[in-house]
Amino acid sequence: MVSARYFVAMFILVSAGVCFAQQNTTTCTLEDGRQVYIRFNSASTKTDHPANGRPWTPGGTAMTLFTEAPLTFGGASIPLGAYSVYPFPDRSRWSLAVNKNVTPGAAYDEKENIARSPIETDQIPQSGDALEVAFAHVGNKCTLRIVFGKAASFAEFTAK
Repeated sequence: MVSARYFVAMFILVSAGVCFAQQNTTTCTLEDGRQVYIRFNSASTKTDHPANGRPWTPGGTAMTLFTEAPLTFGGASIPLGAYSVYPFPDRSRWSLAVNKNVTPGAAYDEKENIARSPIETDQIPQSGDALEVAFAHVGNKCTLRIVFGKAASFAEFTAK
């Protein structure tokens, strides 16, 4: 099992190289105390225009997933550690990639993907200008919600 010190050290290393944009974190705490969280930069519909079918880096930097529990997403296993997360916007249905390259500023490389899967996507009335990212927690599932403009997408991560 990976020690808490190792996990904290990974978090610090990944965080240290991230640019100075405003960063936010959303957390999912499992019943046994293990956490899954996403760190992301602020983004606005006024200045950030994700392209359909292309990896999106809100605020110019990939989201970062940190997990203290092994997860499954889209049928793939995600071990403990840190990962880059790339939403792929689309008019009808978004997808989400979990990528093992966490080097700050690195370009997306699909060969580094651990998982990529379509995610549930709905059109909603404009919720505001800012990116909203949050987790919902039920049992051993952490459902990531991404709301941007008129799109609301949901990705389910299951802890092992």
